[in-house]
Amino acid sequence: MSEPCDGPAPGAWEGLGRSDRNAPLFVVGGEDDEQDMGQVETGMRNEMFREEEMEDDEDESPPERQIVVGICAMMKKSKSKPMTQILERLCKFDYIDMVIFPEEVILEEPVEKWPLCDCLISFHSKGFPLDKAVEYAKLRNPLLINDLNMQYFIQDRREVYRILREEGIDLPRYAVLNRDPDNPEECNLVEGEDHVEVNGEVFPKPFVEKPVCAEDHNVYIYYPTSAGGGSQRLFRKIGSRSSVYSPESSVRKTGSYIYEEFMPTDGTDVKVYTVGPDYAHAEARKSPALDGKVERDSEGKEIRYPVMLTAMEKLVARKVCLAFKQTVCGFDLLRANGHSFVCDVNGFSFVKNSMKYYDDCAKVLGNMVMRELAPQFHIPWSIPMEAEDIPIVPTTSGTMMELRCVIAIIRHGDRTPKQKMKMEVRHPLFFELFEKHGGYKSGKLKLKKPKQLQEVLDIARLLLVELGQHNDCEIEEKKSKLEQLKTVLEMYGHFSGINRKVQLTYLRNGQPKASSEEEDSKRDGPSLLLVLKWGGELTPAGRVQAEELGRAFRCMYPGGQGDYAGFPGCGLLRLHSTYRHDLKIYASDEGRVQMTAAAFAKGLLALEGELTPILVQMVKSANMNGLLDSDSDSLTDCQQKVKARLHEIMQKDQDFAAEAYEKLAPTGSPSLVNSMKIIQNPVNTCDKVYTLIQSLTKQIRKRLEDPKSADLQLYHSETLELMLQRWSKLERDFRTKNGRYDISKIPDIYDCIKYDSQHNASLGLEDTLELFRLSRALADIVIPQEYGINKAEKLDIAQAYCVPLMKKIQLDLQRTHEDEAVNKLHPLYSRGVMSPGRHVRTRLYFTSESHVHSLLSVFRYGGLLNEEKDQQWKQAMDYLSAVTELNYMTQIVIMLYEDNNKDPSSEERFHVELHFSPGVKGCDDEENVPLGFGFRPASSENQDKQPNQGSLEDLSQDQPDQAVLISEPINIQRRSPMIRNRKTGSMEVLSETPPTASSKGGTSHRLFPSCSHQSPEIKPTIGLGFEGCSMVPSIYPLETLHNSLSLKQVDEFLNTVCESSSEAHAKTMKALSSLFDSQSQTSLYSPQQPLSSSGSETSLRPPSQPLWHGSIPSSAVSSAGPSSPITESSGLNFSFSE
Repeated sequence: MSEPCDGPAPGAWEGLGRSDRNAPLFVVGGEDDEQDMGQVETGMRNEMFREEEMEDDEDESPPERQIVVGICAMMKKSKSKPMTQILERLCKFDYIDMVIFPEEVILEEPVEKWPLCDCLISFHSKGFPLDKAVEYAKLRNPLLINDLNMQYFIQDRREVYRILREEGIDLPRYAVLNRDPDNPEECNLVEGEDHVEVNGEVFPKPFVEKPVCAEDHNVYIYYPTSAGGGSQRLFRKIGSRSSVYSPESSVRKTGSYIYEEFMPTDGTDVKVYTVGPDYAHAEARKSPALDGKVERDSEGKEIRYPVMLTAMEKLVARKVCLAFKQTVCGFDLLRANGHSFVCDVNGFSFVKNSMKYYDDCAKVLGNMVMRELAPQFHIPWSIPMEAEDIPIVPTTSGTMMELRCVIAIIRHGDRTPKQKMKMEVRHPLFFELFEKHGGYKSGKLKLKKPKQLQEVLDIARLLLVELGQHNDCEIEEKKSKLEQLKTVLEMYGHFSGINRKVQLTYLRNGQPKASSEEEDSKRDGPSLLLVLKWGGELTPAGRVQAEELGRAFRCMYPGGQGDYAGFPGCGLLRLHSTYRHDLKIYASDEGRVQMTAAAFAKGLLALEGELTPILVQMVKSANMNGLLDSDSDSLTDCQQKVKARLHEIMQKDQDFAAEAYEKLAPTGSPSLVNSMKIIQNPVNTCDKVYTLIQSLTKQIRKRLEDPKSADLQLYHSETLELMLQRWSKLERDFRTKNGRYDISKIPDIYDCIKYDSQHNASLGLEDTLELFRLSRALADIVIPQEYGINKAEKLDIAQAYCVPLMKKIQLDLQRTHEDEAVNKLHPLYSRGVMSPGRHVRTRLYFTSESHVHSLLSVFRYGGLLNEEKDQQWKQAMDYLSAVTELNYMTQIVIMLYEDNNKDPSSEERFHVELHFSPGVKGCDDEENVPLGFGFRPASSENQDKQPNQGSLEDLSQDQPDQAVLISEPINIQRRSPMIRNRKTGSMEVLSETPPTASSKGGTSHRLFPSCSHQSPEIKPTIGLGFEGCSMVPSIYPLETLHNSLSLKQVDEFLNTVCESSSEAHAKTMKALSSLFDSQSQTSLYSPQQPLSSSGSETSLRPPSQPLWHGSIPSSAVSSAGPSSPITESSGLNFSFSE
């Protein structure tokens, strides 16, 4: 916050009556310095401004001697707009006159010939002779506003850091690498793939590399391979760019650098400008590292917004100003993890284009000069006392609900098919690898890093060579599997940690049973189960989907104004660019999920360029205690049983009878019943699917034999060879040796055919649509039912997955009442921002299918509302049960509104809405798509204020911060899909039905549904699209499930669900430990205490009253930063890590 320490002289701004104050009084000093100063000064002034009166005044001397303030800097600086503005204001002090030293005098004349002054403002910039300025100061001894000797230190980042450290100011952890030929021992650099070691200090990527010379702005940031590697090169702004992404991943080998850890600041930097120890003005701007594009306003200036400093930060500003002895001093703050770190001190620097700052700065400097010099000049002067500026914080008026919080849980975008291969290995080399990476600690090992994968590949190559030499050797590993292991690991010519992983699990007595792929192993004794997973990467289509959805998502925020007026969704950009938007994005640790999150952020915030820098800075990897990651390999007890029952029902070679419907679809969900009708006899359908797969592999083989098509490039650089491998593996695995079908392969078959019919349709393979139709019908039964068949099971399994996430959501909703340490806008300086007080918190959670299914199950079956009593909820439940698939980019959105007119303690004050979209449209969805009732966010009570439907003008009217979206009156009856499909990515919503005002809101205190609005749908981009032949399907618009829940209702519901699940958790852990017991591995890697069920139960049961229900203010749990608040509760400190 800008806090002037004192105002100007009482008469300072009024004292313009004197005849010679009719023009700004600053003077360019000449070289004629032999006369005494008083004469120079008056003479010069007279020469310049009052030639006509010269004769009268020639011999008079002024009554009191004036204080002369000299400006000694390069012309570019001394004639800059901020300097001119401030000097004009300084001249208004009665006793102060200005002299600007001409640049040629500074550069060419000896200091004896420089103009005289009583107070010197002098600072270094490029080309400035600092030595001469120091000499001048010694000669004339003026009062120095900015110390000159310290400016040598400011030019060296090493010295700056040293001084900051001595002052006890928080810095990023850093190390200096001096490349000095005389002291080679100071230069000790070891570079690894994902870290550097500087003089023994290890810096994992992302880290920052800064040249030691502060004038050199070529700062590089290096990214980890898991995020895509490469580096971001920052430089002095050139036009609209401040940085550029480069694929180069290794550090610079010439020159001296500071290496420091990278601070996750959510993409903003704070620049602080002090004027003396008691005044600091702070502005935030977009971090140059984010996408390197400089945001400029309509006048072409970089967009920055004044922000409030916390008490701690004001103290830091004071320390920096005093430590460097620079009254006027600029420095950079990084706000990360709830702390503020200083990362750069720039010395003399002014704020650009802020009138209020110019006034304040001139006042502070003028008073400082007067305070120091008035006594010795015998000038009567007292420090004026001025009322402190009172910050006016506007409140939101009217009956508008104000949007306070948006929480979204989103499934990742379109991906390549996931593939996995299992093999049992016994070679000592594998055991050595297992031990080397600490596998015995938990009996499991996950290898993702390039170096680790290289080791696995080396072993595979070695064993294949040995196998080739003689066939009777000890190596039992099957040749074909080793071949496949080698092929997959060699696939892209390089390792990028995102798309492949190897898991090793210790089996004490070898593998228990032969799965479909294994012959019975003759050997016993311990072995390792090696699971290779690959595929499942985000496709270019998936990126586009995520980015488009991010763009459409902006429309959920109230409209913008100013430069943004009239564009849907720009309200969010304005909120965000003015730092009133507290955004955190979490993603599970899978590459496709993280890339989806980064692409979404890119669309949401209108960023440009590569995803890597966005990923590193904006996306928090939430592998925190299973918040978004689920370990597919550790199924709960309940899931095992459910899978067994599913298999049993699906193996019966007869048409589904009434009892099968009872058993398989006890909830009577229409989507299930429809699929069962298509299938009729499950075994027959599986036979058909199997035959179709055989025909498909035959067709691909045929293509491979034809030299014309053999080396055809398929979508996303796949080859026919790889496509054949994919399908023939499914063919082998789907039908087991005894002729039965492995139902668990159905999702994979559907996955592959969905992928090929969307991306590789140009191959023109026959019968793909039939295979798609049948496998989809099977998948629509198997996939949802794997998450539980009856309601109790669905809830039980859901809780095992998403209790940590639900607790986090509960916290997000609660923490809205008191704003924690977020960037607050400074109300006094925020011109053009209509409501500096408004703050919206957005929390986005990107995850995989299991979490989305589970969360939806919790809302559906957890007893949030009674559908008999609540008409709106009943419609929502009917809609959900008609949805067949939670496709890519499925969204569950929770919005919290506040009604400022209601009593803060009343239930009506906060109001919650639930919205849902089933994600991307499938290939032939148009005819059987379930219709919901549109997107109906909270809107104003006064219906007469409704804007025209589809008109965009309303956004530009000056009530931008009402939480009303463009709404259209729309009939509640179901509409035909035709109306649906005409809505495109713009907000022109076409309604062909007359408005009605019937309310289905039940007990709600407003008529919601009568004011309905379709969230913008996304246009499919048809045509060639990427890489030849693919199109990007559009995404279903959001449907409102409920729009009049109270916060209390939701809070109590989340409480109940999380509480009841603590028993479920004990069960889960029991299941896990029994899993270990069944393979009797316990003694091996935990000699201290076997994982017995009783032990795990006691250690894992959450405390009876979780921390965040008590009286502790919720902000105490975790004020900010990427760590999940869940870790606060001891009960949740387990993670299903693979």
